[in-house]
Amino acid sequence: MLRETGLVSASDLPSLDQLLRTPHMAALMEQHGRSRVTRLLRGHLQALREQIQVSPLSREALAQAVQGDALVVAVEQAMQAEEGRRLSRVFNLTGTVLHTNLGRAVLPEVAVNAVVQAMSSPVDLEFDVASGRRGDRDARVRSLVCELTGAESATVVNNNAAAVLLLLNTLANRREVVVSRGELVEIGGSFRIPDVMRNAGAKLVEVGTTNRTHPADYTNAMGPRTALLMQVHPSNYTITGFTAKVGTAALAALAHERNVPLAVDLGSGSLCDLRAWGLPHEPTVQEALAAGADLVAFSGDKLLGGPQAGILVGRADLIARINRNPLKRALRMDKMGLAALEAVLALYREPELLTQRLPTARVLSRGVDTIWEQAERLQEPMQQAFAPEYRVDVARLDSQVGSGAQSEARLPSAGFRIQSAMAKRSGLNRLAKRLRQLPRPVVGCVADDALWLDLRCLDPEDEAAFLAQLPGLSA
Repeated sequence: MLRETGLVSASDLPSLDQLLRTPHMAALMEQHGRSRVTRLLRGHLQALREQIQVSPLSREALAQAVQGDALVVAVEQAMQAEEGRRLSRVFNLTGTVLHTNLGRAVLPEVAVNAVVQAMSSPVDLEFDVASGRRGDRDARVRSLVCELTGAESATVVNNNAAAVLLLLNTLANRREVVVSRGELVEIGGSFRIPDVMRNAGAKLVEVGTTNRTHPADYTNAMGPRTALLMQVHPSNYTITGFTAKVGTAALAALAHERNVPLAVDLGSGSLCDLRAWGLPHEPTVQEALAAGADLVAFSGDKLLGGPQAGILVGRADLIARINRNPLKRALRMDKMGLAALEAVLALYREPELLTQRLPTARVLSRGVDTIWEQAERLQEPMQQAFAPEYRVDVARLDSQVGSGAQSEARLPSAGFRIQSAMAKRSGLNRLAKRLRQLPRPVVGCVADDALWLDLRCLDPEDEAAFLAQLPGLSA
Protein backbone atom coordinates (compact mmCIF):
# COMPACT_ATOMS: atom_id res chain seq x y z
CA MET A 1 0.00 0.00 0.00
CA LEU A 2 1.15 3.54 -0.66
CA ARG A 3 1.83 5.64 2.38
CA GLU A 4 -0.91 8.14 3.15
CA THR A 5 1.51 11.01 3.68
CA GLY A 6 5.14 11.94 3.13
CA LEU A 7 7.74 10.03 1.15
CA VAL A 8 7.54 6.40 0.07
CA SER A 9 10.14 3.62 -0.04
CA ALA A 10 10.81 0.78 -2.48
CA SER A 11 8.58 -1.51 -0.43
CA ASP A 12 5.61 0.64 -1.42
CA LEU A 13 5.91 -0.37 -5.07
CA PRO A 14 3.04 -2.55 -6.32
CA SER A 15 3.98 -6.17 -7.01
CA LEU A 16 4.74 -7.37 -10.52
CA ASP A 17 1.76 -9.77 -10.45
CA GLN A 18 -0.56 -6.97 -9.35
CA LEU A 19 0.46 -4.79 -12.28
CA LEU A 20 0.27 -7.64 -14.80
CA ARG A 21 -3.41 -8.11 -13.90
CA THR A 22 -4.30 -4.55 -14.89
CA PRO A 23 -6.20 -3.94 -18.17
CA HIS A 24 -3.33 -1.90 -19.57
CA MET A 25 -0.84 -4.76 -19.20
CA ALA A 26 -3.38 -7.30 -20.44
CA ALA A 27 -3.67 -5.35 -23.70
CA LEU A 28 0.11 -5.21 -24.07
CA MET A 29 0.46 -8.95 -23.39
CA GLU A 30 -2.13 -9.75 -26.01
CA GLN A 31 -0.08 -7.85 -28.57
CA HIS A 32 3.47 -8.76 -27.52
CA GLY A 33 3.15 -11.89 -25.40
CA ARG A 34 3.32 -12.40 -21.64
CA SER A 35 7.02 -13.31 -21.47
CA ARG A 36 8.32 -10.15 -23.07
CA VAL A 37 5.97 -7.77 -21.25
CA THR A 38 6.76 -9.43 -17.92
CA ARG A 39 10.50 -9.15 -18.48
CA LEU A 40 10.39 -5.49 -19.46
CA LEU A 41 7.97 -4.54 -16.70
CA ARG A 42 10.18 -6.28 -14.14
CA GLY A 43 13.12 -4.23 -15.42
CA HIS A 44 11.11 -1.01 -15.12
CA LEU A 45 10.12 -1.82 -11.54
CA GLN A 46 13.73 -2.54 -10.68
CA ALA A 47 14.76 0.83 -12.11
CA LEU A 48 12.08 2.55 -10.01
CA ARG A 49 13.26 0.63 -6.94
CA GLU A 50 16.84 1.80 -7.47
CA GLN A 51 15.68 5.36 -8.06
CA ILE A 52 13.69 5.40 -4.81
CA GLN A 53 16.68 4.07 -2.87
CA VAL A 54 18.74 7.01 -4.10
CA SER A 55 16.03 9.65 -3.82
CA PRO A 56 12.66 8.70 -2.18
CA LEU A 57 9.55 9.77 -4.09
CA SER A 58 6.44 11.47 -2.83
CA ARG A 59 3.20 9.50 -2.68
CA GLU A 60 1.85 11.43 -5.65
CA ALA A 61 4.99 10.89 -7.75
CA LEU A 62 4.95 7.16 -7.13
CA ALA A 63 1.24 6.89 -7.91
CA GLN A 64 1.86 8.67 -11.21
CA ALA A 65 4.85 6.43 -12.04
CA VAL A 66 2.87 3.19 -11.64
CA GLN A 67 -0.44 4.22 -13.14
CA GLY A 68 -1.46 2.34 -16.28
CA ASP A 69 -0.62 4.82 -19.02
CA ALA A 70 2.84 5.53 -17.59
CA LEU A 71 3.65 1.82 -17.39
CA VAL A 72 2.53 1.27 -20.98
CA VAL A 73 4.81 4.09 -22.14
CA ALA A 74 7.73 2.68 -20.13
CA VAL A 75 7.32 -0.83 -21.53
CA GLU A 76 6.88 0.40 -25.11
CA GLN A 77 9.98 2.58 -24.82
CA ALA A 78 11.92 -0.45 -23.58
CA MET A 79 10.70 -2.39 -26.61
CA GLN A 80 11.82 0.37 -28.95
CA ALA A 81 15.23 0.43 -27.29
CA GLU A 82 15.59 -3.33 -27.84
CA GLU A 83 14.56 -3.06 -31.48
CA GLY A 84 16.96 -0.18 -31.98
CA ARG A 85 19.85 -2.55 -31.27
CA ARG A 86 19.13 -4.58 -34.41
CA LEU A 87 21.13 -4.22 -37.59
CA SER A 88 19.89 -1.04 -39.24
CA ARG A 89 20.29 0.46 -42.69
CA VAL A 90 22.57 3.49 -42.83
CA PHE A 91 23.58 6.03 -45.43
CA ASN A 92 27.29 5.51 -46.05
CA LEU A 93 28.60 9.01 -46.82
CA THR A 94 32.08 8.35 -45.43
CA GLY A 95 33.77 8.19 -48.82
CA THR A 96 34.88 4.60 -48.14
CA VAL A 97 33.03 2.30 -50.53
CA LEU A 98 33.82 -1.09 -48.98
CA HIS A 99 33.55 0.04 -45.37
CA THR A 100 34.28 -2.89 -43.05
CA ASN A 101 32.27 -1.38 -40.18
CA LEU A 102 29.29 -0.81 -42.47
CA GLY A 103 29.15 -4.31 -43.95
CA ARG A 104 31.47 -3.98 -46.96
CA ALA A 105 29.90 -4.90 -50.32
CA VAL A 106 26.21 -4.25 -50.99
CA LEU A 107 24.64 -7.24 -52.72
CA PRO A 108 22.85 -7.00 -56.07
CA GLU A 109 19.14 -7.68 -56.27
CA VAL A 110 19.67 -11.14 -57.82
CA ALA A 111 21.73 -12.15 -54.79
CA VAL A 112 19.15 -10.77 -52.35
CA ASN A 113 16.42 -12.73 -54.11
CA ALA A 114 18.55 -15.88 -54.00
CA VAL A 115 19.04 -15.44 -50.25
CA VAL A 116 15.30 -14.95 -49.69
CA GLN A 117 14.58 -18.16 -51.59
CA ALA A 118 17.19 -20.06 -49.59
CA MET A 119 15.70 -18.77 -46.33
CA SER A 120 12.03 -19.18 -47.13
CA SER A 121 11.88 -22.72 -48.49
CA PRO A 122 13.78 -26.02 -48.50
CA VAL A 123 16.59 -26.02 -51.09
CA ASP A 124 18.84 -28.69 -52.55
CA LEU A 125 21.83 -27.53 -50.49
CA GLU A 126 23.44 -30.95 -50.09
CA PHE A 127 21.04 -33.02 -52.15
CA ASP A 128 21.58 -34.28 -55.70
CA VAL A 129 18.13 -34.08 -57.26
CA ALA A 130 19.16 -36.24 -60.26
CA SER A 131 20.43 -39.19 -58.21
CA GLY A 132 18.38 -38.68 -55.07
CA ARG A 133 21.52 -38.95 -52.98
CA ARG A 134 23.54 -36.64 -50.77
CA GLY A 135 25.19 -33.85 -52.73
CA ASP A 136 28.10 -31.44 -52.30
CA ARG A 137 27.13 -28.02 -50.91
CA ASP A 138 30.03 -26.28 -52.67
CA ALA A 139 29.41 -27.86 -56.09
CA ARG A 140 27.61 -24.98 -57.80
CA VAL A 141 30.00 -22.33 -56.51
CA ARG A 142 33.00 -24.53 -57.33
CA SER A 143 31.98 -24.93 -60.96
CA LEU A 144 31.42 -21.19 -61.35
CA VAL A 145 34.72 -20.23 -59.71
CA CYS A 146 36.64 -22.71 -61.86
CA GLU A 147 34.88 -21.47 -64.98
CA LEU A 148 35.75 -17.85 -64.21
CA THR A 149 39.34 -18.36 -63.02
CA GLY A 150 40.52 -21.42 -64.95
CA ALA A 151 41.43 -23.16 -61.67
CA GLU A 152 41.40 -26.96 -61.43
CA SER A 153 39.26 -26.87 -58.30
CA ALA A 154 37.92 -24.58 -55.59
CA THR A 155 36.39 -24.56 -52.13
CA VAL A 156 34.70 -21.88 -50.04
CA VAL A 157 34.56 -21.04 -46.33
CA ASN A 158 33.09 -18.19 -44.29
CA ASN A 159 35.85 -15.59 -44.80
CA ASN A 160 39.34 -15.18 -46.20
CA ALA A 161 41.08 -15.46 -42.82
CA ALA A 162 39.36 -18.83 -42.47
CA ALA A 163 40.56 -19.82 -45.94
CA VAL A 164 44.18 -19.02 -45.01
CA LEU A 165 43.80 -20.79 -41.66
CA LEU A 166 42.38 -23.88 -43.36
CA LEU A 167 45.03 -24.16 -46.05
CA LEU A 168 47.86 -23.68 -43.53
CA ASN A 169 46.41 -26.18 -41.06
CA THR A 170 45.98 -28.72 -43.85
CA LEU A 171 49.30 -28.32 -45.64
CA ALA A 172 51.69 -26.92 -43.02
CA ASN A 173 50.62 -28.12 -39.58
CA ARG A 174 53.83 -28.52 -37.50
CA ARG A 175 55.87 -27.54 -40.51
CA GLU A 176 57.43 -24.35 -41.83
CA VAL A 177 55.96 -21.65 -44.05
CA VAL A 178 58.36 -19.16 -45.63
CA VAL A 179 57.07 -15.59 -45.98
CA SER A 180 58.68 -12.23 -46.70
CA ARG A 181 58.83 -9.85 -43.74
CA GLY A 182 57.37 -7.15 -45.94
CA GLU A 183 54.15 -9.17 -46.31
CA LEU A 184 53.36 -9.87 -42.65
CA VAL A 185 50.37 -7.58 -42.62
CA GLU A 186 47.69 -6.83 -40.06
CA ILE A 187 44.39 -7.54 -41.80
CA GLY A 188 42.11 -5.44 -39.59
CA GLY A 189 40.60 -5.73 -36.15
CA SER A 190 44.12 -6.43 -34.79
CA PHE A 191 44.24 -9.80 -36.59
CA ARG A 192 47.67 -10.42 -38.08
CA ILE A 193 48.96 -12.91 -40.62
CA PRO A 194 51.60 -14.29 -38.19
CA ASP A 195 48.86 -14.92 -35.61
CA VAL A 196 46.73 -16.77 -38.15
CA MET A 197 49.72 -18.91 -39.10
CA ARG A 198 50.59 -19.72 -35.51
CA ASN A 199 47.02 -20.73 -34.69
CA ALA A 200 46.95 -22.92 -37.80
CA GLY A 201 49.85 -24.89 -36.34
CA ALA A 202 52.40 -23.64 -38.87
CA LYS A 203 55.84 -22.32 -38.01
CA LEU A 204 56.51 -18.96 -39.60
CA VAL A 205 59.91 -18.45 -41.23
CA GLU A 206 60.48 -14.77 -42.01
CA VAL A 207 62.86 -13.86 -44.81
CA GLY A 208 64.27 -10.64 -46.21
CA THR A 209 63.67 -7.23 -44.69
CA THR A 210 60.62 -5.02 -44.47
CA ASN A 211 61.45 -3.23 -47.71
CA ARG A 212 63.59 -5.70 -49.69
CA THR A 213 63.32 -9.44 -50.23
CA HIS A 214 65.32 -11.39 -52.85
CA PRO A 215 65.08 -14.91 -54.36
CA ALA A 216 68.10 -16.05 -52.36
CA ASP A 217 66.29 -15.19 -49.12
CA TYR A 218 63.69 -17.83 -49.91
CA THR A 219 66.10 -20.52 -51.15
CA ASN A 220 68.39 -20.09 -48.12
CA ALA A 221 65.42 -20.49 -45.76
CA MET A 222 63.97 -23.62 -47.35
CA GLY A 223 64.75 -27.00 -45.83
CA PRO A 224 63.28 -30.45 -45.12
CA ARG A 225 60.63 -28.95 -42.82
CA THR A 226 59.39 -26.45 -45.40
CA ALA A 227 55.74 -27.14 -46.24
CA LEU A 228 55.11 -24.27 -48.63
CA LEU A 229 56.05 -20.77 -49.68
CA MET A 230 53.48 -18.08 -49.12
CA GLN A 231 52.95 -14.72 -50.74
CA VAL A 232 50.62 -12.19 -49.11
CA HIS A 233 49.34 -9.27 -51.13
CA PRO A 234 49.81 -6.23 -48.82
CA SER A 235 46.70 -4.52 -50.13
CA ASN A 236 46.16 -2.38 -47.03
CA TYR A 237 49.53 -0.61 -47.11
CA THR A 238 52.31 0.31 -49.54
CA ILE A 239 56.08 0.48 -49.19
CA THR A 240 57.78 2.86 -51.61
CA GLY A 241 61.35 3.92 -52.24
CA PHE A 242 64.26 1.49 -51.93
CA THR A 243 62.28 -1.72 -52.35
CA ALA A 244 62.51 -5.16 -53.92
CA LYS A 245 60.19 -8.16 -53.96
CA VAL A 246 60.01 -11.49 -55.71
CA GLY A 247 57.16 -11.75 -58.19
CA THR A 248 54.63 -14.55 -58.18
CA ALA A 249 56.08 -16.32 -61.24
CA ALA A 250 59.63 -16.27 -59.86
CA LEU A 251 58.45 -17.40 -56.44
CA ALA A 252 56.45 -20.24 -57.99
CA ALA A 253 59.56 -21.40 -59.84
CA LEU A 254 61.56 -21.42 -56.58
CA ALA A 255 58.83 -23.39 -54.81
CA HIS A 256 58.48 -25.96 -57.58
CA GLU A 257 62.25 -26.51 -57.73
CA ARG A 258 61.99 -27.78 -54.13
CA ASN A 259 58.71 -29.62 -54.82
CA VAL A 260 56.68 -27.46 -52.42
CA PRO A 261 53.52 -25.51 -53.30
CA LEU A 262 53.14 -21.75 -53.46
CA ALA A 263 50.08 -20.28 -51.75
CA VAL A 264 49.06 -16.71 -52.55
CA ASP A 265 46.76 -14.69 -50.29
CA LEU A 266 45.31 -12.02 -52.56
CA GLY A 267 43.20 -10.52 -49.76
CA SER A 268 40.51 -8.43 -51.41
CA GLY A 269 40.95 -10.30 -54.68
CA SER A 270 39.52 -9.42 -58.09
CA LEU A 271 38.20 -11.40 -61.02
CA CYS A 272 38.41 -8.60 -63.57
CA ASP A 273 40.76 -5.81 -64.62
CA LEU A 274 39.86 -2.83 -62.43
CA ARG A 275 41.33 -0.40 -64.95
CA ALA A 276 38.01 -0.73 -66.77
CA TRP A 277 36.43 0.95 -63.72
CA GLY A 278 38.97 3.77 -63.61
CA LEU A 279 41.02 2.15 -60.83
CA PRO A 280 44.70 1.18 -60.80
CA HIS A 281 45.48 -2.38 -61.82
CA GLU A 282 44.89 -4.97 -59.10
CA PRO A 283 46.45 -8.45 -59.41
CA THR A 284 43.66 -10.83 -60.39
CA VAL A 285 43.07 -14.40 -59.31
CA GLN A 286 43.55 -15.52 -62.90
CA GLU A 287 46.94 -13.79 -63.10
CA ALA A 288 48.15 -15.44 -59.88
CA LEU A 289 47.17 -18.88 -61.15
CA ALA A 290 48.72 -18.24 -64.56
CA ALA A 291 51.95 -17.19 -62.84
CA GLY A 292 52.18 -20.61 -61.19
CA ALA A 293 50.49 -20.26 -57.81
CA ASP A 294 49.24 -23.62 -56.57
CA LEU A 295 46.61 -22.09 -54.27
CA VAL A 296 45.05 -18.62 -54.24
CA ALA A 297 42.86 -17.30 -51.41
CA PHE A 298 40.63 -14.22 -51.65
CA SER A 299 37.57 -12.57 -50.13
CA GLY A 300 34.01 -12.58 -51.38
CA ASP A 301 32.78 -9.31 -49.85
CA LYS A 302 35.43 -6.92 -51.09
CA LEU A 303 36.27 -6.24 -54.73
CA LEU A 304 34.27 -9.28 -55.82
CA GLY A 305 31.15 -7.47 -54.55
CA GLY A 306 29.53 -10.51 -52.94
CA PRO A 307 28.77 -11.86 -49.45
CA GLN A 308 31.34 -12.54 -46.76
CA ALA A 309 33.28 -15.58 -47.96
CA GLY A 310 36.76 -17.00 -48.27
CA ILE A 311 37.45 -18.60 -51.63
CA LEU A 312 40.33 -21.01 -52.28
CA VAL A 313 41.24 -21.99 -55.83
CA GLY A 314 44.06 -24.05 -57.29
CA ARG A 315 45.37 -27.56 -57.72
CA ALA A 316 42.71 -30.24 -57.44
CA ASP A 317 44.84 -32.51 -55.23
CA LEU A 318 45.50 -29.73 -52.71
CA ILE A 319 41.85 -28.63 -52.65
CA ALA A 320 40.83 -32.25 -52.06
CA ARG A 321 43.16 -32.45 -49.05
CA ILE A 322 41.77 -29.18 -47.71
CA ASN A 323 38.19 -30.42 -48.05
CA ARG A 324 39.04 -33.52 -46.01
CA ASN A 325 40.23 -31.40 -43.07
CA PRO A 326 37.63 -31.54 -40.24
CA LEU A 327 38.02 -27.77 -39.88
CA LYS A 328 36.34 -27.37 -43.26
CA ARG A 329 32.99 -28.28 -41.70
CA ALA A 330 33.55 -25.81 -38.85
CA LEU A 331 34.36 -23.02 -41.30
CA ARG A 332 31.88 -23.79 -44.08
CA MET A 333 29.40 -21.28 -45.49
CA ASP A 334 25.69 -21.50 -44.78
CA LYS A 335 22.98 -21.77 -47.44
CA MET A 336 22.29 -18.02 -47.50
CA GLY A 337 25.92 -17.14 -48.14
CA LEU A 338 26.27 -19.80 -50.82
CA ALA A 339 23.09 -18.65 -52.56
CA ALA A 340 24.32 -15.04 -52.62
CA LEU A 341 27.82 -16.00 -53.76
CA GLU A 342 26.51 -18.15 -56.59
CA ALA A 343 24.28 -15.30 -57.82
CA VAL A 344 27.14 -12.78 -57.73
CA LEU A 345 29.61 -15.09 -59.47
CA ALA A 346 27.09 -15.72 -62.25
CA LEU A 347 27.14 -11.98 -63.04
CA TYR A 348 30.83 -12.25 -63.93
CA ARG A 349 29.95 -14.36 -66.95
CA GLU A 350 29.00 -11.02 -68.57
CA PRO A 351 31.75 -8.69 -67.27
CA GLU A 352 30.80 -5.83 -69.59
CA LEU A 353 27.52 -5.47 -67.68
CA LEU A 354 28.96 -5.51 -64.16
CA THR A 355 28.78 -1.75 -63.70
CA GLN A 356 25.04 -1.95 -64.35
CA ARG A 357 24.29 -5.05 -62.28
CA LEU A 358 26.82 -5.20 -59.44
CA PRO A 359 26.51 -2.41 -56.82
CA THR A 360 30.22 -2.46 -55.94
CA ALA A 361 31.19 -2.06 -59.60
CA ARG A 362 28.55 0.62 -60.12
CA VAL A 363 29.67 2.71 -57.14
CA LEU A 364 33.40 2.36 -57.82
CA SER A 365 32.92 3.36 -61.46
CA ARG A 366 30.69 6.42 -60.83
CA GLY A 367 32.07 9.45 -62.62
CA VAL A 368 32.92 12.54 -60.62
CA ASP A 369 30.77 14.74 -62.88
CA THR A 370 27.69 12.64 -62.13
CA ILE A 371 28.33 12.84 -58.40
CA TRP A 372 28.94 16.60 -58.62
CA GLU A 373 25.59 17.09 -60.37
CA GLN A 374 23.94 15.10 -57.60
CA ALA A 375 25.55 17.31 -54.97
CA GLU A 376 24.40 20.49 -56.73
CA ARG A 377 20.88 19.06 -56.96
CA LEU A 378 20.77 18.35 -53.23
CA GLN A 379 22.57 21.45 -51.97
CA GLU A 380 19.54 23.74 -51.59
CA PRO A 381 17.38 21.31 -49.55
CA MET A 382 20.48 20.43 -47.52
CA GLN A 383 21.14 24.10 -46.77
CA GLN A 384 17.53 24.59 -45.73
CA ALA A 385 17.77 21.68 -43.32
CA PHE A 386 21.04 22.85 -41.76
CA ALA A 387 20.48 26.64 -41.73
CA PRO A 388 21.13 28.94 -40.00
CA GLU A 389 23.57 27.15 -37.71
CA TYR A 390 25.60 25.57 -40.53
CA ARG A 391 26.72 26.40 -44.06
CA VAL A 392 26.58 23.66 -46.70
CA ASP A 393 28.96 23.91 -49.68
CA VAL A 394 29.46 21.50 -52.57
CA ALA A 395 33.06 20.29 -52.54
CA ARG A 396 35.46 18.10 -54.47
CA LEU A 397 36.33 15.01 -52.44
CA ASP A 398 38.41 11.86 -52.76
CA SER A 399 36.77 8.51 -52.09
CA GLN A 400 38.66 5.31 -51.35
CA VAL A 401 37.96 1.66 -52.06
CA GLY A 402 38.24 0.47 -48.44
CA SER A 403 38.55 -2.92 -46.69
CA GLY A 404 42.27 -2.96 -47.31
CA ALA A 405 41.91 -2.75 -51.08
CA GLN A 406 44.09 -0.33 -53.07
CA SER A 407 45.22 1.76 -50.13
CA GLU A 408 46.74 4.46 -52.35
CA ALA A 409 43.93 4.69 -54.89
CA ARG A 410 41.82 7.84 -54.68
CA LEU A 411 38.54 8.15 -56.55
CA PRO A 412 37.65 11.72 -57.50
CA SER A 413 34.27 12.37 -55.93
CA ALA A 414 31.98 15.14 -54.68
CA GLY A 415 29.79 15.89 -51.74
CA PHE A 416 29.26 18.45 -49.00
CA ARG A 417 31.53 20.42 -46.74
CA ILE A 418 29.42 21.49 -43.76
CA GLN A 419 30.88 24.16 -41.51
CA SER A 420 29.55 25.71 -38.34
CA ALA A 421 28.57 29.36 -38.46
CA MET A 422 30.05 29.57 -34.94
CA ALA A 423 33.30 27.93 -36.13
CA LYS A 424 33.21 25.41 -33.28
CA ARG A 425 34.33 21.84 -33.88
CA SER A 426 32.19 20.66 -30.96
CA GLY A 427 29.13 21.79 -32.88
CA LEU A 428 30.20 19.66 -35.84
CA ASN A 429 30.60 16.62 -33.62
CA ARG A 430 27.11 17.20 -32.23
CA LEU A 431 25.75 17.52 -35.75
CA ALA A 432 27.47 14.30 -36.80
CA LYS A 433 25.87 12.58 -33.81
CA ARG A 434 22.44 13.97 -34.66
CA LEU A 435 22.82 12.64 -38.20
CA ARG A 436 23.67 9.22 -36.80
CA GLN A 437 20.52 9.35 -34.65
CA LEU A 438 18.16 9.80 -37.60
CA PRO A 439 15.79 6.89 -38.40
CA ARG A 440 18.23 5.80 -41.09
CA PRO A 441 21.58 6.99 -39.70
CA VAL A 442 23.77 9.17 -41.89
CA VAL A 443 27.47 8.44 -41.40
CA GLY A 444 29.98 11.06 -42.48
CA CYS A 445 33.39 12.24 -41.35
CA VAL A 446 34.50 15.22 -39.22
CA ALA A 447 37.92 16.56 -40.18
CA ASP A 448 39.64 19.91 -40.79
CA ASP A 449 36.90 21.91 -39.02
CA ALA A 450 34.15 20.55 -41.27
CA LEU A 451 31.71 17.69 -41.55
CA TRP A 452 32.22 15.93 -44.87
CA LEU A 453 29.49 13.94 -46.61
CA ASP A 454 30.75 12.07 -49.70
CA LEU A 455 27.92 11.23 -52.12
CA ARG A 456 29.66 8.45 -54.06
CA CYS A 457 27.65 5.77 -52.24
CA LEU A 458 24.32 7.64 -52.23
CA ASP A 459 22.16 5.88 -54.80
CA PRO A 460 20.03 8.43 -56.71
CA GLU A 461 17.01 6.26 -55.91
CA ASP A 462 17.65 6.91 -52.21
CA GLU A 463 17.80 10.70 -52.50
CA ALA A 464 14.15 11.25 -51.55
CA ALA A 465 14.46 9.07 -48.43
CA PHE A 466 17.68 10.83 -47.50
CA LEU A 467 16.14 14.29 -47.74
CA ALA A 468 12.81 13.32 -46.15
CA GLN A 469 14.36 12.65 -42.75
CA LEU A 470 16.56 15.75 -42.57
CA PRO A 471 13.83 17.92 -40.95
CA GLY A 472 14.22 15.54 -37.99
CA LEU A 473 17.55 17.18 -37.21
CA SER A 474 15.72 20.07 -35.57
CA ALA A 475 13.35 17.85 -33.60
